[in-house]
This record gives sequence, C-alpha cells and structure tokens, in this order.
Amino acid sequence: QVQLAESGGGVVRPGDSLSLSCAVSGRTVRRSAMAWFRQAPGKEREFVAHIRSVNDYTYYGDSMKGRFTISRDNTKNTLILQMTSLKPDDTAVYYCAASGHVILSAIRTSRMYEYWGQGTQVTVSE
Repeated sequence: QVQLAESGGGVVRPGDSLSLSCAVSGRTVRRSAMAWFRQAPGKEREFVAHIRSVNDYTYYGDSMKGRFTISRDNTKNTLILQMTSLKPDDTAVYYCAASGHVILSAIRTSRMYEYWGQGTQVTVSE
C-alpha cells in the first residue's frame, strides 16, 4: 500500500522561507513521477512543481518559478519542496502526489497521479 505523508507546513510572514516534506512508503520515490499541488479556499487545485522519474528534470507553475525548488532525498524516500520569498497568495493546503507511470506532457493535471497525501497547511500572513 502506497502512503504519502506531508509535513512542514505552518504560519509564516511574507518574505519568509519554508520547507515541506513528503514521506513515501510502499513505493520508491526515485522511480516515481512526483509533484506538489496546492489548493486555496474556494479555488481549484493548482499545480506547483513536478520532478521526473527518469531524469530528475523539474517543472514549476508560473508563479513559483525562481522561488520554489522540488527535489528528492532518495536515502529517506522523501519528496521535498523548498519555498522562498513566500507571499500571501501562496497560502493553501499543499499536497504531495505520485505516479507509478511516466507522465509525459500532462504533468500539471492532477488526475494523472494515483497517490496523494492528506495535505499540509501553509499560511502566509502578517
């Protein structure tokens, strides 16, 4: 059984940094296409970042480029999202997602991922 568990969320001020982790069990992160999504109240789930299983190439949502970094810690079987220069618009529940298949062009589509965590709340506020 594959399980994903996010951690690291919290309340921070604009301009602060925060690092999220997603511990994976039942599947090897190194062989999985993995991503972060987020969902703010009253909004649809939004693509944040993706890391390919075959070559570690990374992709980001437009508003995250240059501020967020997705990576894997293979020794801990964990997915990481490092966030800097946080803004109030970054406030959302952040979800970790994984797929056992190679996702080619639809990496921003949430239904392409079979496995999801429960989410961790990130609040950016004065």
